[in-house]
Amino acid sequence: MPTPTDPAGPQRVLITGASSGIGRATAIELAGRGSRLVLVARGRESLEEAAAEALSAGAEEALVRPADVIDPDAVQAAVDDAVAEFGGLDVVVHAAQVMAYGRLEDVPREVFERTVDTAVHGTANVARSVLPVFRKQGAGHLVVVNSLLGNIAAPLMGSYVTAKWGQLGLIRVLQQETRDEPGISVSAVQPGGVDTPIYFQGATWAGSTGRPPPPVYSPQRVARAVLSTLDRPRRIVQSGIFNPLITAGFRLVPGVFDLLVGPLLQRMAIANDDSPPTEGNVFESRPAGNATEGRWRSI
Repeated sequence: MPTPTDPAGPQRVLITGASSGIGRATAIELAGRGSRLVLVARGRESLEEAAAEALSAGAEEALVRPADVIDPDAVQAAVDDAVAEFGGLDVVVHAAQVMAYGRLEDVPREVFERTVDTAVHGTANVARSVLPVFRKQGAGHLVVVNSLLGNIAAPLMGSYVTAKWGQLGLIRVLQQETRDEPGISVSAVQPGGVDTPIYFQGATWAGSTGRPPPPVYSPQRVARAVLSTLDRPRRIVQSGIFNPLITAGFRLVPGVFDLLVGPLLQRMAIANDDSPPTEGNVFESRPAGNATEGRWRSI
């Protein structure tokens, strides 16, 4: 596929979740490579802001295509527009996600299901639309932003844990199902705590919004992990120094893990801001809260 130094031209990239957080940071990092971008998210206003930032950062083009990833027709239309405009797609970065906090018995069913749908059905919709394009080209790279919580479990985050476990399972299936085409890569990037707005934009029935657990990484750092995966394709890339240790604890000493995870989460991953129950941005975009960074110090 084209690279920044390839005579075939700049990379042609579609990014979902591009209006905020990791998706937006990835758009800016790729813009620095002179990429041609199609930015996808639910809200046009924030996408326009992200597109302006990308153009200022060096993107050759930055097209805006509002779409919810759980709408297969909207996803297909965005992919079709990208192919029509650019003549193909080299990279798709799927970063769209919503979050909800609260015990399973407290989070409304529709909030739980929309959180899971965004990850699982959203990823399936993106894959259904882009993999035929990659197969026709004989090349392409799909990178899905997953999570450390795709490997472990934590109380009060049942919808997000279910979403990310299901998403990772689907990613692994896609990796298996594309083995027949050596030019196609499917990768997962698994961040730990990241300074993005998702924690206070999310739904909550936990009496508080969330916060990223330390160490808190910048979204730009995760975006650079995405770019490193594009440069050297791998199945799963960790973006968090303690991710392997935490995952090992969950798998090897589950009793100890379960004893500690609740108190640690309450102390380090809950904001304790006395938030009333809210659906947050689970069902619709909240442009006022969209940004690349959140409100926490990061490294």
